[in-house]
Order: sequence, then structure tokens, then C-alpha cells
Amino acid sequence: MNNGDKRRVNGEAEEDDEEEEGNEDLEAWERAYADERSWEALQEDESGLLRPIDNNTLYHAQYRRRIRSLSSLATTARIQKGLIRYLCIVVDLSKAAAEMDYRPSRMVVVAKHVEAFIREFFDQNPLSQLALVTIKDGVAHCLTDLGGSPESHVKALMGKLECSGESSLQNALDLVHGYLNQIPSYGHREVLILYSALSTCDPGDIMETIQKCKKSKIRCSVIGLSAEIFICKHLCQETGGSYSVALDEGHFKELILEHAPPPPAIAEFAIANLIKMGFPQRAAESSIAICSCHKEAKVGGGYTCPRCKARVCELPMECRICGLTLISSPHLARSYHHLFPIVPFDEVSTSLLNDPHNRLPRSCFGCQQSLLNPGNKPSLRVACPKCKQHFCLDCDIYIHESLHNCPGCESFRHSKAAIASEE
Repeated sequence: MNNGDKRRVNGEAEEDDEEEEGNEDLEAWERAYADERSWEALQEDESGLLRPIDNNTLYHAQYRRRIRSLSSLATTARIQKGLIRYLCIVVDLSKAAAEMDYRPSRMVVVAKHVEAFIREFFDQNPLSQLALVTIKDGVAHCLTDLGGSPESHVKALMGKLECSGESSLQNALDLVHGYLNQIPSYGHREVLILYSALSTCDPGDIMETIQKCKKSKIRCSVIGLSAEIFICKHLCQETGGSYSVALDEGHFKELILEHAPPPPAIAEFAIANLIKMGFPQRAAESSIAICSCHKEAKVGGGYTCPRCKARVCELPMECRICGLTLISSPHLARSYHHLFPIVPFDEVSTSLLNDPHNRLPRSCFGCQQSLLNPGNKPSLRVACPKCKQHFCLDCDIYIHESLHNCPGCESFRHSKAAIASEE
């Protein structure tokens, strides 16, 4: 072997050593993610063969569990729900949020799912308002005031993603109590705390703060990212909220989305009230007026308050001049479906699917897509308990989360009305 070959072999050996040293420098969890752990994406079927995990089926199973839990609460008793909600989201940005047990860090995972939650919250609660609060260096900071614009909340959160210092649960509760204590009696006061730390560094007696929140009818819920903490559990028990600890990122997403639908109203706080609301007209595109939200002149767009004629940028919101709640009729209609939700569809059993004597529909009633797998084998499907029409899994989710009306029941109702008109 000549000198050139020796140098080439030595060079290759040095590169291999460097790669091994680079892998040794990685933490255990980093090596696990670097290796991709592709075997975890496989599962064993009934015949003993390995096949990829069907993520759509898993997602649909999680969704049906959430729908069933919500429907069981609604059917066991006559529950009044709060349609006008005032929610403060408290995000823990202490040094514990920089931990990397969630990939790439707790802070990034929380920010991503808070953004999705904010959009889902306003989609399901168009008459509600939301505020963002962060905990950093033992101090609670208000990122955004109570408002109905998802874009402004998301923009403010993404611009302040920095972790430092300790977390203070008491300072956060004092801050949100000052905001929510001024809410009118018809508004439902809620706090959702996304807590990463395992301790709280408080300046006083947090038990007094918890009793103050309970007296003000503020429902506090906590989602932990590390482990169960006594003070968080005590806070939720005293105020009527829920306490959960996320196992992983998928579980955290499921837990936070459970807070999007309106919760049952607190018994002492469920009082019927008549609320004055205004339905403003949209201003002409060529008009020029000073916006009461941003205190500056704007050309076109916006809405005019029917009481004081002030200009506002978006709906729903409270007029800054006269205090009238301004909404549009679609917002009111979208809030109505929570009072009369669609019952969960029934899963069609495998015995019926495999029975050759049963003539089942071959296509989904909603999207008209085929319900047969390759080989003309029937796939998983659901059926409406009222109209008995069959739907695919995607239509099941779309009907319950977005449409809020069963196409089969609506078509049956329209056909009955047409027959009655002909007679």
C-alpha cells in the first residue's frame, strides 16, 4: 500500500471516529429522534403482519372519545352553557419552559398549540373575548387585553417567546383577577393556565388569592407539562376547573382543545340576563373616519356603531365610546348550535359490515365518496341514529365540528315539507 492509500484509509477512519464522537455528544432523547425510531410507526394486524399505523383512524378515535364525553355531560342533566366567555390564557415562560423533553422545547410546542387553540376558540365562541398573560422572572405580564381578534393575539404571542427566571402562580392569578373582576355578570370568567414549572415563587399567601378567585366566580383550569402539583390541583378543585397533565405533544393538543367548547355555567352564576347588542352596518369603501380602536384615520372598511356612530375595525367587540356590544348576525347564529348540538353518530359494527346479507350504502351520504376499500371490502363508517344515513370518518368530523347540521336529517325534513306543500 502506498502513502496515498494510507492517507485515504486514515482519513476515512478519522471521519468515522468523528461521527461516533458526534453521536456520543448527543443526549439519549436526541439520539432517539436522530434515529427516527421508524419501527414505532408500525403495528401488527390480525394476521400477524406489520403495516403502517393508520393515523387518521387514531385521530378519529380520539375525536369520538371527546364527542362522547361532551354529549354524556349534556344528556345526563339540563346544563346551561356560557356563550359569552371571557378567557385569560396564562402561558408559563419561566426557565422550565426551555426544557427539551418536548421537541424542540416546551415553549415552542405550547406556542404552536396555543395559536391553533386561539383560532378554534373564536371559531366556536364568536361572541367571546380572550386575553394573553405570560409568567417570566416571577412576574406576570399582560401580552394582550381582552379582545376578539385572533390575529392580534397570535402576533403578540409569537413576538414574546423568551424563557427566563422562576414562575409565580399567585402573581398571575392576581393579574387575571383584576381583569376579570370587572366583567359584567352575564360574562363567564375563565382562566386557562399552561404550566411548565414544578414550583411557584409567590410573594404572599396564594391560598388567599385562590379564595379571592373563587369568590369572584372565576373558573381556573390548569394543563401541566411536567408533573402533578398539589397547588394547581387545589386551585382547580376550589374554582370548579379541570386539572390535567400532558403525557406528550399529542395528548397536550387533545387536552387544550377540550377547552374550546363552552363549559357548563357555574350554578350560582347561571342567571338569565337580557343583553343590549348592536348590529352595526359596514362603512362604505371610500369613506374616511377615525377608528376608535387604533385612534387613527382609516380609509374604507370598518363598521359604524348604531348608537354613537363611532367607527370600529372588526366584529365582535365592545364599542370604545358607548360600551355597546357590537356583533353581526352570523356570530349570533354560530353561537346557537352549542345549545342544541348534534348527537354523536353510531359506529357501524364490523359484524354488519362483514355480513353479506346486509345491503349497506356503498357511498358516503355527505361527500359521495366510496365507502369500499380495495377488493370491495367495506371500510369503517358511522351512521346517524335519526336518519340512518351512513357517513365516512372525515364527514363525521366535519358535520360535528363545522357544519353542525346532519345532511341526512335536513334532506329528510325538506322532502317532508315539499310533500306537505304539494298536498
